[in-house]
Amino acid sequence: MRDEAEIKGHRRTYVGAMPGKLVQAFKEVEVENPVIMLDEIDKLGQSFQGDPASALLEVLDPEQNVDFLDHYLDVRMDLSKVLFICTANTLDSIPGPLLDRMEQIRLSGYIAEEKLAIAKHHLWPKLLKRDNLTKKRISLSDAALKQVIEGYAREAGVRQLEKQLHRIVRKSAVKLLEEEAETVKISVKNLEEFLGAPIFRKEKVLTGEGVVTGLAWTSMGGATLPIEAGKVHSLDRGFKLTGKLGEVMQESANIAYSYTLGHLQEYGADADFFDSAFVHLHVPEGATPKDGPSAGVTMTTALLSLAKHHAIDRPLAMTGELTLTGQVLPVGGIREKVIAARRSDIFELILPDANKRDYEELPDYLKEGMTVHFAKRYRDVANVVFGR
Repeated sequence: MRDEAEIKGHRRTYVGAMPGKLVQAFKEVEVENPVIMLDEIDKLGQSFQGDPASALLEVLDPEQNVDFLDHYLDVRMDLSKVLFICTANTLDSIPGPLLDRMEQIRLSGYIAEEKLAIAKHHLWPKLLKRDNLTKKRISLSDAALKQVIEGYAREAGVRQLEKQLHRIVRKSAVKLLEEEAETVKISVKNLEEFLGAPIFRKEKVLTGEGVVTGLAWTSMGGATLPIEAGKVHSLDRGFKLTGKLGEVMQESANIAYSYTLGHLQEYGADADFFDSAFVHLHVPEGATPKDGPSAGVTMTTALLSLAKHHAIDRPLAMTGELTLTGQVLPVGGIREKVIAARRSDIFELILPDANKRDYEELPDYLKEGMTVHFAKRYRDVANVVFGR
């Protein structure tokens, strides 16, 4: 939408003048308190014809929309009884004053169990019906469906999942016609015949001295993020970062390095270790951009593990940001991070104490079998990782 006349209506002096979309909606539903959905509000345009975002201020502001004026009708309307629902993928392109008049409800992505239920009860029957096929002719096992979700469709929604399921239906239909078979059964064993090799592989948990598993939020949900610290040589002192890290993550690394330098003796490491050590901190998958304030605790643990010559020998993952004084700050995306840990068979986590409420709000089937330690200061993290 580029023209504010679509909201406010055209003045009747113009040829082809029409009332605005809101008046048209009222005419269609014939009630004064409808639910009006403004889809993809972050895609509003702005041109010489006008600024629809400014026109929407009058529509969505509860102080003004009692007397909304449509230019075509030239009669004031009461929009205060309307429930407006707006959707957006990103908040960055929504003007600040407009965003201020809305209550924000963030919807996190579907987890694997939810996708499984949606695919089983909605997507799969819909696709079969669209292609005039029955469940008796094409059967998809639950294990194969889980493999489709984990290996081919890890995005937050289910659009990619629907595309992959439709590929299976199309190829099955061809198989039924060409081979004149009565039925086609799709299982984990023959899934690759229909979809090819999996796009996503199961994340491996790396172990060793100076290697710690972190947790990251991504647009596709959550992921485990191994962080590696290594001593390159002992000729001079230095610190090097690689892994295509953003500015925020580089700051986290520098804070982690400074904190570790200042507290080596406190955590039972050699106080002179970094004096003659050139340390390299690396986050694998270097071509993938990474940023966000949630890796401070993980980076500090990797550096401390290197200094203490203490490898973490159990599946353990952590997330949290660190300050120079050792306080562990809360982070976002706890739901997605817990899912990522479960996917990699990690059932012991360290989370910031301030995120305890976020964890407690998770469904029981996500918390089942998990051991979670909540940390207020880095001392709490070190106690869990290295023992008291």
